[in-house]
Amino acid sequence: MPKNSAKLDRPFREMDNRAMDWRDWEWFCEVVDHGGFSAAARALGHPKSSLSAAVQRLEANLGLRLIERTTRHLRLTDAGNTMYQRTRPLITALHDANNEALSLTGIVSGTLRIKSPYEFGAHHVGPVACDLMWQYPDLSIRIDVEHDVVHPASEHYDVVFAMLESPLTAHGVIIKKVFSVERGLYASPALLATHGEPRTIEELQRLPLLIGATDTSWALTDPDGNTNMLALRKPRLVSSNAHIRLQAAVAGEGVLRVTASYTQEAVNAEALRRILPDHTCEPLAVHALLPSRQLIAPKVRVFLDALEQHVRAQT
Repeated sequence: MPKNSAKLDRPFREMDNRAMDWRDWEWFCEVVDHGGFSAAARALGHPKSSLSAAVQRLEANLGLRLIERTTRHLRLTDAGNTMYQRTRPLITALHDANNEALSLTGIVSGTLRIKSPYEFGAHHVGPVACDLMWQYPDLSIRIDVEHDVVHPASEHYDVVFAMLESPLTAHGVIIKKVFSVERGLYASPALLATHGEPRTIEELQRLPLLIGATDTSWALTDPDGNTNMLALRKPRLVSSNAHIRLQAAVAGEGVLRVTASYTQEAVNAEALRRILPDHTCEPLAVHALLPSRQLIAPKVRVFLDALEQHVRAQT
């Protein structure tokens, strides 16, 4: 046994004689998870001073220094790392138990934490979230808009939406395919006036393209059912942000492949026009990644059900 293990175990043995606030432990873990007080405060929606006070209070009660604070970064002490490794699983298990209890009662409440790519989040996740918050006054929702795929449990999300181009390991996660969203090719009238409107994939290949960061090729199926891969040579713009690509398309900088619902406003304003409408793009496959738990919390279940209805209504 390490020589300092007795000192590290002492706080737990002596807790019976002290007032203990488990929220201090939870906030300490959140500070560690997010790499600092400011990031944790933004994630939790609490003042930075409250989190700092919670950690200071915890350190005073334990008689241990848990975090070394500098102006640039946060570093755990050896004691802090040991306490984090022991308490984080307990805090997570406590939340899981609470969610399972709520799933038995059917109560929709608490905070629903979601991560989604911008394109899907802005036009599907966002509207559904607004509807549910109106229906359930005790439900709060946090939506982080990012493109990178993360493990929902390790990042403490209830749902992570991902556009998966390759298989994702199912270890510790439930992978649920939600639906496929129609995509099309769009270009501005100005671009088409300059380059001519393409009638074939070969003609399309000569136009500048605006692509996503993970795009390697575009699959297009012609009216006869033949699927061809469009090589993405020297794209005009590469960005994981669909809104940036949309702006570039409206500005006449290239051809955009995107979900049909996302361009509806620009099409109605005649700022964009669908091209090669007789060709079918590979649909956008969206998956919901859930932490691997026995029961799904009511807040997650009602959100996924409402989201499915929302997308069906748009297709």
